[in-house]
Amino acid sequence: MSDPLGLISGAGNANQLPIVGGQGGIKPNGQGPNFKSVLMDNLNQVNALQADAGKAAEDLMSGKRTDVEGVILATEKADEAFKMLQAMRNSVMQAYEEVKQMRV
Repeated sequence: MSDPLGLISGAGNANQLPIVGGQGGIKPNGQGPNFKSVLMDNLNQVNALQADAGKAAEDLMSGKRTDVEGVILATEKADEAFKMLQAMRNSVMQAYEEVKQMRV
């Protein structure tokens, strides 16, 4: 069997493996951000978006703000970010369940 991409022949040497992804991809020698820091950054961003949406809705109800479109946009942004965070959580939980079912 041939190896057109050259991935099998270099599998024994981790430094020869290609870098996957863009700027935030896997980097050799573990120099990239760890999972915990990426997860916490994403949680903080979702929390900030939800706080902004809540403040925008409060400002609209109190009369400090008149642009309904901006409030809807902030709410939709927060909703989409939360849905993406839930999807990531579900993927992690599914992977955990698969690892838990493995026989040792």
